Amino acid sequence: MIRGAMKTYSPALRLALVCLGMSFGVGAVAAAPKPVPKLFVASDSTASFYNPNPKNQQGWGAVLQPLFDPQKLEVVDLARGGRSSRTFVTEGHWDRLISQLSAGDFVIIQFGHNDASALNEEPPGSTRPLRARGTIPGTGDESQEIDNVLTGQHETVYSYGWYLRKMIADVRAKGATPILLTLTKTKSWRGGRIECPSDTYRKWTWETSQAQHVAFVDLTRIIADRYQKEGPEKVKAQFIDDSTHTNLDGATANAQDVVSGLVTLKQLPFRKMLSKAGRKIAADRGPPKDSVCPPLG
Repeated sequence: MIRGAMKTYSPALRLALVCLGMSFGVGAVAAAPKPVPKLFVASDSTASFYNPNPKNQQGWGAVLQPLFDPQKLEVVDLARGGRSSRTFVTEGHWDRLISQLSAGDFVIIQFGHNDASALNEEPPGSTRPLRARGTIPGTGDESQEIDNVLTGQHETVYSYGWYLRKMIADVRAKGATPILLTLTKTKSWRGGRIECPSDTYRKWTWETSQAQHVAFVDLTRIIADRYQKEGPEKVKAQFIDDSTHTNLDGATANAQDVVSGLVTLKQLPFRKMLSKAGRKIAADRGPPKDSVCPPLG
């Protein structure tokens, strides 16, 4: 428009031109879309992603995203095979997770399978490879000074509960929400019933959730009761060649069990974040009267 030309227009036309310019301006500065919250998974091989392999091994974290609407929740599976709560921290995996974490995100914390390993040396007669990944049993404040035989570094080793508390505090410091899960169940049977040990990591995870007021899903119990209902042959078909690691079918079933537990956390919005497939999953109703797992507390 030529400078001064506005003066030749009528007042009504000048007002119309001004309003039109304001409309274009509002559209040009539209608000940026709100970021999609993330659900991080910090765990071990039972939740870890695996590339295509002859055994078809897969962890539940790798198949969790299809159960959530990606426009409402993004799953970030950072589980690593062979890690305990201790080595997930000492090897830097935890710091990498925290560096990606934002306020409003969620973090599933699930360990225990590898925490029972040796702290720094295998007992006499053991044929297991030395991994120096164990934690002190329990939830206390005990610690042990070691010179790590694998890394050559001096290290202070703490209890299983100490590492959980550290993770909880780190997540909360970022304005995110921690969620504790009990162990992914193994296919261990005795006398026709699936075993459900409850005096160690299942109990310690629950005790920590109670003391720290953290959201809690008893995944061990949910999976164990499903296994009991399905029976040994159907359960065996969900595993590779051992009693701990699942194939794709087993991972998918476990991921569904995770969702069935998450949607019972009424203070958290997971029910509203489900995909069409996720909405087909029934919420966990709690332990049946004949649960294979003893009650916690």
